[in-house]
Amino acid sequence: MTSSETASTEQSPVAVYKSILRAVIENRPSGTRQRLAEALGKNRSFISQIISPAYATPVPLQHLETIFHVCHFAPPERQAFLNAYRAAHPGRLEVVDATRPMRQLVVELPDFGSADLNARADHIVLGVARGLVSLIPAADEEETDRPGGIP
Repeated sequence: MTSSETASTEQSPVAVYKSILRAVIENRPSGTRQRLAEALGKNRSFISQIISPAYATPVPLQHLETIFHVCHFAPPERQAFLNAYRAAHPGRLEVVDATRPMRQLVVELPDFGSADLNARADHIVLGVARGLVSLIPAADEEETDRPGGIP
């Protein structure tokens, strides 16, 4: 086998974690891609790009928790994905984990008397929370743009 044949059969680090993500989604019920697109506030074409090893588009860090939640990653799948993500983007996960502690907020909602309505309300609240988490990279950039990092 020539070196060019070897290179063509080896996946890039980004393609490795995208292959894991694609396999997880393909083993989930029909409609998972659409639910993921809605949860991320993106089009289905964005989902196609982030799960296709053929595209170099990386999976944005701020979307990982939403992806894990919507796609119901099993612990071994999640660990394999995170290991591959770390290999593709060294230090990225650790920087987020080290610089941004998380806090928990308990929200009480009324019982809407229907499992469907309760699930829809939960989905809305979780969507708002994920939207807030997606602001972290922008907040970090603003802090570094200020002299001395002072708010």
